[in-house]
Amino acid sequence: MNFRSITDIRKAVKTGEISLQDVVRHYADNIEQNNSDINAVVTLDVDQALADAERIQGKIDNSEAGKLAGAVIGIKDLICEKDKQTTCASNILSNFESIYDATVIERLKEEDAVLLGRLNMDEFAMGSSNENTIFGPARNPHDTSKVPGGSSGGSAAAVAAEFSAATLGSDTGGSIRQPASYCGVVGLKPTYGRVSRYGLVAYASSFDCIGPLTNTVEDAAEMLEVISGYDPNDNTSSSRAVPDYSSYVKEPQSNIKIGVPEEYFGEGLDAEIREGIESRLSALEQEGVELVPIHLPHMKYGIATYYILATAEASSNLARYDGIRYGHRANIRDVKEELKKEKAAIKEQMELATGDKKVTLGKELEEVDSSLIRLYKKSRTEGFGTEVKRRIMLGTYVLSAGYYDAYYGKAQKVRRLIKEDFTKAFEDVDVIVSPTAPTTAFDIGSKTDDPLQMYLNDVYTITANLAGICGINVPAGTHSNGLPYGLQFMADTFEEGKLLNAARLIERQSEVETI
Repeated sequence: MNFRSITDIRKAVKTGEISLQDVVRHYADNIEQNNSDINAVVTLDVDQALADAERIQGKIDNSEAGKLAGAVIGIKDLICEKDKQTTCASNILSNFESIYDATVIERLKEEDAVLLGRLNMDEFAMGSSNENTIFGPARNPHDTSKVPGGSSGGSAAAVAAEFSAATLGSDTGGSIRQPASYCGVVGLKPTYGRVSRYGLVAYASSFDCIGPLTNTVEDAAEMLEVISGYDPNDNTSSSRAVPDYSSYVKEPQSNIKIGVPEEYFGEGLDAEIREGIESRLSALEQEGVELVPIHLPHMKYGIATYYILATAEASSNLARYDGIRYGHRANIRDVKEELKKEKAAIKEQMELATGDKKVTLGKELEEVDSSLIRLYKKSRTEGFGTEVKRRIMLGTYVLSAGYYDAYYGKAQKVRRLIKEDFTKAFEDVDVIVSPTAPTTAFDIGSKTDDPLQMYLNDVYTITANLAGICGINVPAGTHSNGLPYGLQFMADTFEEGKLLNAARLIERQSEVETI
């Protein structure tokens, strides 16, 4: 099978060139043969997918099928599917099975998408490399010694490796766009509120967005149409009407203004990526696009602002995982035994100090945790990984009474300034362009001991989440090291149409080059 897009597959299925069941088998065979090297898929349900494909094939034959009939889709493992494990790649949820479908899952099913499997990710979406996971690191299909990016690394790798036609990921600070850049696929982060978060396991509630990863801009537009719209289960979802996003792709307009911020093309950006993006922009100028130099003065505070606010929200959201209500629970017998031994040790020390064999414990016990508190601690210690613990501790620190105003309160003010920078810029331009990531994919294990270097991989994507605007990665070229890189367009809130229009112009350049 050699179909690049959902549209191509849908046409082939409708004309009888191939059956939808054969499409599912094609992807399942690819996964069986290659997933051991790439580790993008963590659970696979071929039987259910084939049964769904057979049912949907009947609807296609009767011209009753939905918009995504023919699409075989993988789901990041933090979006709830009924009766499927939703682990968030964490020990704390390793045995959790969802009892309901997320709104985006319901909408995919309503439009006859086939859901094939669950995809690897950084634990609770905290990471930039897909190395923080109980399933082992996902790998980049272009070079399995490299990371696929994160936290939606499994989602990006699955599309690039032809494990599915498209996937859903989540983007809190660039977690769709950055791995899309590393893996050479399209990745779209919608405006905050455009897509319902109901059924998405929360990392940072004021940042999280669900979005598609696809092979083409048109596929991203189609998927966005399906998953967007108001949801009464999510009070942050917008009631704005969902546009016909596909129309922006079919006839892209070149009479647009693209803002080029100097802050995104400075120190730290790989020289070859800079030259490649500048070459793409020069070609757009020849088509009639106007390039406008702009200034985003507060962009330099983006990383610090994001990691204060996002970790604060994470520490609050993850407090629910206490080992009592659901999720991993430590062995209570072990907890009680530890407590018993500690009390005995204290008693022995007091006997030695006083010479009284009948000493009783009083005040000393006040410093000894109860078995319940110990159960909380042990469950969370065993359940959470290193990076998640780091972010919980940082978030708890910035929210503490002595530091709230100095860190959290100040970061909220800077967030507003970043938003105002974008608002002002969009008065003069339609979209803003930037690199998606400062480099191509890096070696697995090369940055795990340096969290600050890891965090800098999101330097160009974080500000869109802080401002609540939309952004997209579109493949822009191949580096001399053989790895893909992308460029990012950002548009104002609920202007995904402009985003898709600009992305299609870049994609069209690539299509001409391959002819």
